[in-house]
Amino acid sequence: MDEIRHTQSLLVLGGCRSGKSRYAETWINARFRRKLFIATLAAAGNDQEMVARIALHRDRRDASWRTEEEPLHLAATLERRQHDADVILVDCLSMWISNCLFAGMRDEAIAEAVAELAATVQNLPVPVVLVANEVGLGLVPDNPLGRRFRDLAGLTNQQLAAACDSVVFVTAGLPMTLKN
Repeated sequence: MDEIRHTQSLLVLGGCRSGKSRYAETWINARFRRKLFIATLAAAGNDQEMVARIALHRDRRDASWRTEEEPLHLAATLERRQHDADVILVDCLSMWISNCLFAGMRDEAIAEAVAELAATVQNLPVPVVLVANEVGLGLVPDNPLGRRFRDLAGLTNQQLAAACDSVVFVTAGLPMTLKN
């Protein structure tokens, strides 16, 4: 595993099924005892494939992890829960952006929420690990909502990469340190 120095904040990027969540969990498990997982996908509804994905992620985490589901208010949740763990993992920012879009938030409001999250991550006394999909390597979406999501996710990743101490890109399960 690519070794990153002790860090206060880490952004883990990668494509779908790249191993980014597993990397983040493994990195945390090797360093921290009390862990908080903030899940941005609160419910899968009737989507059985998504239910199975959520179960797979939950099964990888042992009893040392606590979980909170928070689809929209990440900065406030980090502030509120900062003393409850030695580290906080947020998985994933891409789902969070989707949640913001489907909640009817305008781009300006999403940008404000991203700026608030970046500031919170920089100021918390507890390390934060963020997981996000890298969306800039794929095809240009064929519809306005898809392009809007891609643009917002890309800008979110850029802003949080700038705010975090370290950034890792995971592809095919292999980490590459982009910032350390």
